[in-house]
Amino acid sequence: MTVSDELQYVLRSREPRTPATFAVADITIETVSVTMRDGVRLATDLYLPPESPAPVIAVRTPYGRDADRLVAVFIAFARRGYVVAVQDLRGTGDSEPEDHDFYMFEPEDGYDFVEWVSVQGWCDGFIGSVGGSYVGQVQWPMATHPKMTTILPEVSGIGVGVKTASYHMVLNALARSIGHGEGKTDIPFWQLEPMMLAETLSTGLFNEPFDSPSLAELAESFPALKGLSPVEAQAWLWAHYCSLTCAERADFIRGVTGSTHVTMVDVEQIGPLLGQGVSIDRHTLPAVDPARQVADFQAIPLLRTGWYDWFVNDALATWELLREHAPEPLRSQARIVITPSAHNQPGYKERMGEHPELQHNHWSNVDFTLSWYQTVREGSIDDWPRVIYYLMGANEWRGADDWPLPEAVETRYYLGADGTLSTAAPLAQQAADQYVYDPLDPTPTVGGSIVSWVYPPGSVDVSVVQQRDDVLTYTTEPLEHDVDVVGKLGMVLYASSSAVDTDFVARLSDVAPDGRAVQLQNGLLRARYRDLDRGAEPLVPGEIYRLEVDMWATANRFRAGHRIRVDISSADFPRFDRNTNLGGASGDPVAATQIVHRDAAHPSHVVLPICPAT
Repeated sequence: MTVSDELQYVLRSREPRTPATFAVADITIETVSVTMRDGVRLATDLYLPPESPAPVIAVRTPYGRDADRLVAVFIAFARRGYVVAVQDLRGTGDSEPEDHDFYMFEPEDGYDFVEWVSVQGWCDGFIGSVGGSYVGQVQWPMATHPKMTTILPEVSGIGVGVKTASYHMVLNALARSIGHGEGKTDIPFWQLEPMMLAETLSTGLFNEPFDSPSLAELAESFPALKGLSPVEAQAWLWAHYCSLTCAERADFIRGVTGSTHVTMVDVEQIGPLLGQGVSIDRHTLPAVDPARQVADFQAIPLLRTGWYDWFVNDALATWELLREHAPEPLRSQARIVITPSAHNQPGYKERMGEHPELQHNHWSNVDFTLSWYQTVREGSIDDWPRVIYYLMGANEWRGADDWPLPEAVETRYYLGADGTLSTAAPLAQQAADQYVYDPLDPTPTVGGSIVSWVYPPGSVDVSVVQQRDDVLTYTTEPLEHDVDVVGKLGMVLYASSSAVDTDFVARLSDVAPDGRAVQLQNGLLRARYRDLDRGAEPLVPGEIYRLEVDMWATANRFRAGHRIRVDISSADFPRFDRNTNLGGASGDPVAATQIVHRDAAHPSHVVLPICPAT
C-alpha cells in the first residue's frame, strides 16, 4: 500500500510549513500551579494564542517544561492557533514535592491534569498530546479520561513487550538526572553517561538465585504468600501492587528496595519480584490484565516508534493489544507509524546522503502533529493508512492495513555447516558448533536498538564483532533478487550449556557486497526464563533445549547481491546486564561452553517474515 505524497512530505518534514496564524508577539505565556487530588501543586506553563476557546495540546514532562528546544516547538503550535499547556511532573522542575518517584503518580496526575484542562475557558473541547519517551509514557494515563481526544505517544508503549534480561547501559545516568531527590544531579543524562562509563562497564553482573529471597521475606508481611510457588507468589504480589493507590505503590517499592525515592533502576530491578513479564513501562498504568486496560482507553492513539528504538518491541506489542481489545471506534481509528529512527535520534544510516529523512529523528515534527490533529478534528482518519512503516534498504515509506503484515510469509532459514544459512532443512547428522562465553570479556554492544550517548544507536557495522571467538556466524549466498523482510523476527535455537544459567543472543544483519554487516535487530534470552509461565528454572548442564529467542522486529529490503546473516553469542553488554553463569551460587563469574546443534533432530533456524518485493 502506498503512502500519499502529502503524507510522505509531512513525515519527512523538519521545519513546519503549516502557515502561522499569529506572530510571536501575539502569544501570551503564563505560569500557573495546578493542584492534584492530594494537594500537590504542579508548575504549568500556558502558551495562549489571542483567540480562544481553542484546541489544546496538553504535555507533561520530567525534563523541564521550559527547555529551550521545547519552547520553540510550543510557540510554533501556539502561533498556529493551539493552546499549549505544559506541566512539570511531580518532583521535577518547579513542581512539588522535593522527591521524584519514577512513574508512580502518573495514573492519578495525568487524569487530574486532563480534568483541569477540560474545564478551562480557553479549551474548546479538543485535547491532544504529544511527546516521546517519558513524555510519551505519561500520555497513556491521560488517555483514560473521557475528555481526552487523542494521544500521540512516541517511542512508548504500555509495557506489554517482554524481555528476559535487565537493561544496564544508561540506566544509572537516567536515574540520577531525572527529578529531585537525594543522589540526583543537575547534569543531563547525555553528559552523565560518558562520565559514568567506567562504572557502567565494571558492573552489570547478573547472579540472582532462582528462588528470590525477597519473596520469602515478604511472606512475613503478606501471609497470603505462604505456601505459594514462586510463580504464584509473583502473580499475587503483582495483583496486590495493581490494587494499591499511587502513593501506596511508591511506598511498596521504597520498602522493598530501601530507596528514599523510586528511580528507574528500582523499577527495572523489581521486575523478577513481581514477575519477569512485568517490564518498566507496566508501572505507568499498572493492570493485572492489559487487555482490560486498553479497553478503558478513551482517546484515539497514534503510536510513533522507530526500528532502532530500545522499546520498539513494546510499541508493537501495545499496537497488537489495541487492535484486539480496544473498544470501537477507537480500535479502528488507532494508527501507528514506524520510522527508521532510534530513541529520539537518527537510526538507519545507509545511503543517508541520498535520503534526508534519515538525518533527523522524526520526533517533535510540528507538521506531522498538526496534520494528525486536523485529521482527527475533521473525522478523516480513514485517509491515513492504519500502519505506516519505513522499509529500510529500499528507503521507502509504506502503508499497510495492519501489523503484522497479513501478506508476510514466515520463512525458515536453517543454520548449516561451515557457517551457511539457507532455506534447506538439515537432512542428516551434522556436527554441532560451539563457543565459550566469558562474562569478564562479554560480547560487546556496538549499536542497534539502544539509548546511548557513548555507543552509536542504529545501523552500525558489526562485522568486526562477528569475527570474535565467542560469536557464531551463519550467512546466505549472495541473493539473486531483492528480499523484503517485514515483521517479527525469531530464532529457534537448539542449544546446550555447561552452565546452570546463561544467555543466548541472536542478531540479524544485512551484509553488503563490500563486507559490511549492517545490524538490523537482535534479541536476548536469559535461559532461566525460557518458559515465563513456569518461572525461573535452571538448565541441566549438557542437556539440549529448544530455546526461542525473540529478536523483536524490522523492515528491511535485502538487495540482490547482499547476503542475510545471523550470529549467535551470549552477551550484548552493556545494553543488557551480563550473566555470570553461576545461577545464584557464590563466587567469581565462570566461563560457559555453549553448543549450538543444527542436525535433522535439532534444526536450529531463524524465522523471517518475507513479503513479495515490489
